[in-house]
Amino acid sequence: MEGYGPSSRRRRSVIRRNKEMPLWQELPLLLVVAFCLAVLIRTFLVQAFYIPSGSMENTLLVQDRVLVNKVVYDMRDPLRGEVVVFRGTDKWAPEVTEVVSNTFLAKLGRTIGDLVGVSRPGERDFIKRVIGLPGDKVACCDSEGRITVNGVGIDEPYIADGFNSDLSQPPIAGQCTSRRFTEVTIPDGQMFVMGDHRSVSQDARCQGPVPIENVIGRAFVVVWPSDRFAGLSVPDVWQQFAAAQPTAAGAGPAPARRTDPVVATEILPLLLSVVLSARSGMSFATRRRRLRA
Repeated sequence: MEGYGPSSRRRRSVIRRNKEMPLWQELPLLLVVAFCLAVLIRTFLVQAFYIPSGSMENTLLVQDRVLVNKVVYDMRDPLRGEVVVFRGTDKWAPEVTEVVSNTFLAKLGRTIGDLVGVSRPGERDFIKRVIGLPGDKVACCDSEGRITVNGVGIDEPYIADGFNSDLSQPPIAGQCTSRRFTEVTIPDGQMFVMGDHRSVSQDARCQGPVPIENVIGRAFVVVWPSDRFAGLSVPDVWQQFAAAQPTAAGAGPAPARRTDPVVATEILPLLLSVVLSARSGMSFATRRRRLRA
């Protein structure tokens, strides 16, 4: 039959080969796709965060890297005991004080790193543990030297020996050198945060509560260095406390959500599926080309 002879099959084979993307064109496209995926994931879902100070030791050490879930607080508010990354208010003194290079290559590297979520944090980015929520009354100390939340003493297993603040030193306004501080009632829409290394952490004790809307996300796992890989779960003591006091008495309405969760939970997965489908198609074309070679 006409159109089905050997010469016709050869012509169709030549046409298919001409339509396939050569490797030198496919590779740059894949690099662009990978970069766009990294930017999308960093913007909407997960970001790597570099630990710049010792304020969370020994839970987090200097130069650790943690992954931060950026979408979880679009669904709910933070919980007591969670480790969160947030932007400090104007009252918060920067923790990142290292001098950085301002050469073109250094600036370019920081820009690319920030886009894909592996750069160092900004001077107003902090990582601390949530201690109090709106309406909570936080103070220190009880007869055992513990912080209290709504009058309940909290045993904090994540504070290493010798890492707590000085109990004998009197409180000084604007300084976090003393363990003791007067009772604070957390305002609506704000949270009380503290570092796990209390003797060096500059936190809500002396710098004030932080707006919940300033939260970037929840740190949920240490990913680097590899020998420190571990999850950052809520300690049992806080889970037990939450079971008894899920919300603070007198807490006001929850703050408005910062982002429409549809963007992260519906649109982004759709974009990812489209890109992955395109990548699968290119991989299939590459395999066919190799088989015919």
